[in-house]
Amino acid sequence: MKTIMTAVMAGALSLSLSVIPANAQDTPLLYGLKSLTPEAALKVAQETLKACRAEGYQAAVAVVDRGGSMLVMLRDRFAGPHTPETARRKAWTALSFRTNTVQMAENTQAGKEPSGVRHVTGALMLGGGVMIRAGGELVGAVGVSGAPGGQADEDCAVKGIAAIQDDLDF
Repeated sequence: MKTIMTAVMAGALSLSLSVIPANAQDTPLLYGLKSLTPEAALKVAQETLKACRAEGYQAAVAVVDRGGSMLVMLRDRFAGPHTPETARRKAWTALSFRTNTVQMAENTQAGKEPSGVRHVTGALMLGGGVMIRAGGELVGAVGVSGAPGGQADEDCAVKGIAAIQDDLDF
């Protein structure tokens, strides 16, 4: 009985190994990821705040890394007390859903199929969260709160990212 069981198990093992693609052995067990440095995050935040000020907006700017963890928060002196947390949530939402939040706000309106994601804890479907990419790879996100409307928040973020995009892509 023990010999039969051993033979069955050996057969099952060889069968399971034969279903693994031949190239799976070439697949690395680890991979590398790019993420923003605190210095790059600070520069994006400063450039974004500068873009908001140029338009006359008092805003808060949050930058998160590729894992959604906060790297930088800047709040202009007259930005409302709610703006830092709002900016953080916008950045996290853009990063998490891999979509700028102006588009998320549109895509998730009541009555649309994806509207349920509005109930995800921490997500904020308001414009002003923008993904940051380096060489096509998602490396973080910036969120802005305080301009008059989500599109104006996003415009500041886009300008802030554009100011250092060449350095990110290098």
